[in-house]
Amino acid sequence: MRQAPDFWWQQGKGLKALALAPVSFIYGRIAGKRMRRPPQGRVDIPVIVVGNFVAGGAGKTPTTIALARLLQDEDFNPVILTRGYGGNLEGPVEVDPDTHLASQVGDEALLLAEAATTIVSSDRISGAKAAVEAGADVILLDDGFQNPALHRDFSLVVAEGAVGIGNGMTIPSGPLRAPLRDQLIKANALLVIGEGEAGNGLVRRASRRGLPILRADLKPRPNPDVTGERVLAFAGIGRPQKFFDTLEAMGAEIAERRSFPDHHVITVAEAQEILTSAEKKGLVPVTTTKDMRRIEGSEHELLRWLAGSSRVVTVDLVFREERRMLDLLTRAIRNRNFR
Repeated sequence: MRQAPDFWWQQGKGLKALALAPVSFIYGRIAGKRMRRPPQGRVDIPVIVVGNFVAGGAGKTPTTIALARLLQDEDFNPVILTRGYGGNLEGPVEVDPDTHLASQVGDEALLLAEAATTIVSSDRISGAKAAVEAGADVILLDDGFQNPALHRDFSLVVAEGAVGIGNGMTIPSGPLRAPLRDQLIKANALLVIGEGEAGNGLVRRASRRGLPILRADLKPRPNPDVTGERVLAFAGIGRPQKFFDTLEAMGAEIAERRSFPDHHVITVAEAQEILTSAEKKGLVPVTTTKDMRRIEGSEHELLRWLAGSSRVVTVDLVFREERRMLDLLTRAIRNRNFR
């Protein structure tokens, strides 16, 4: 499901969610049982997974990038392993952001590869072995928290403070990828991005499990082409409203907004509509870095025109307690190395 329904994020269990509850019960049982399976393979270096409890974006990609840079500053050589959602290469393949396209390796892989060596592989065990061959001394597994295939030494689960776990139900009644109790058992720490009462509820439950709670914020980089401008904002991410909120916080006036499903590939017709509307109304087209990676490599002239006409808002994840985050990571790495 690429477009999360609104009722997933409503507090309380509405009629739509309850109508799907029998299916959610079955889905949850299967997903929970899968998470409890023993790992099928392991490698001789530490594996740190960055995941989330819910379907859709929660900030995993900027978190993985921030962790990679944090480890690099401590003289580690992290290699990022990702499935390459939206790409057609099964891998294992090392991503080259200068030659690979989003249609080949996925939009997120192109962003990750700008921060550290990145391997795309649909098979996580094969991908982990490729990461070792690439010289990694630690693997950052982007997503895969619910997948038991590869042994991991530390699981950092990311959540948005603004939405938490939504209505607390499993797919399709809610956004949870598996029952929360099954996921909390497998987590080693919780990272909450931003503020919000929904996130506070999740923090209380994680605290009762004894999980370390860390905080971080997504900080947009200053962009004079966006601040103070009337814009047409378009985004195909897990929760486009997050992007729109960021734009408004930067001082942009959103005169028109277009929301697309996560990893959506802009069509020629959609590009034409955006360009025509922006020109007619005197608006600046603005999008996310992920969306830009999908459109800038297109062979179609109109999509290349859209890429050249659009401004991009880049966000960085900033840990509020960077030292504490690093201590948790290095402790997990040391424990693995001394086993």
